Amino acid sequence: MKNIGIFAKKSHPEVGKIIHQVLNYLKEKDLNIIIEKDFTCDLPNVALAERNDIPGKSDFIIVFGGDGTLLSVARVDSVTDVPILAVNLGDLGFLTEIRLEEINDVIEKVLADDYEVEKRMMFDVQLIRKDKKKIETFIALNDVVVNKGALSRMIDLDTYVNEMFLNLYKVDGLIISTPTGSTGYSLSAGGPIIYPSLKLVAITPICPHTLTNRPIILDDKNEISVRLKSGDDDVYLTMDGQVGVKMNIGDQVKVCKSPKNITLIKSPFRNYFEVLKEKLKWGER
Repeated sequence: MKNIGIFAKKSHPEVGKIIHQVLNYLKEKDLNIIIEKDFTCDLPNVALAERNDIPGKSDFIIVFGGDGTLLSVARVDSVTDVPILAVNLGDLGFLTEIRLEEINDVIEKVLADDYEVEKRMMFDVQLIRKDKKKIETFIALNDVVVNKGALSRMIDLDTYVNEMFLNLYKVDGLIISTPTGSTGYSLSAGGPIIYPSLKLVAITPICPHTLTNRPIILDDKNEISVRLKSGDDDVYLTMDGQVGVKMNIGDQVKVCKSPKNITLIKSPFRNYFEVLKEKLKWGER
């Protein structure tokens, strides 16, 4: 591996200093570094490229930031199948599980081909407008959410699985989650934690009017369709909590497993259950 792409959380106050330190180490290994063209820090001896072009030029990618930074990188074109080393610049993350002080050791293992990866499934999302004259497409790694605004009334959502009617949800919102996203918004709404390599999808209602409406787990081969049947003007479809679009009554959302995925380099220092225990503070009093 000779070419390393770098993405970073540009708003982090010390990101320039951190990347400078890592670049010095990488240059000692005679590696080629590719970074985003609009990165404002002065970084000598690196190649600059458009954001969407970096994966195609890289043998592996380093992401500096938090889980939100990695979620945004997951939506970059052609990132599929390029191994990603996700480095957390703050606390340990569910996705960015490599600590900054560990990065040199992990890079050594990657260069020696002594590492493991984990494929994470993603969603393809279609928003079909009521008149069916416009279809908007999106991709998501964590979750797809139909949600009402803060002051809106409860919304009605007709929900289908492979065109079979599942339920009319009277809710504040509905979360469709990948295993990766099961520890995010879905968990906060009472959804289950799903081991990330399982091929499953969770549907989690947010504050359902009928208390027996509980989360349901489905095989990832299913297509889930949600139609906004009634609600106020303030209803939105969001992907990974980062991309959002307003919905109107009669609009339909279709969610299915994407042929794309992301490939994460696993931490050699901790397993998934150790991350869970640390993040969720299991065992503490």
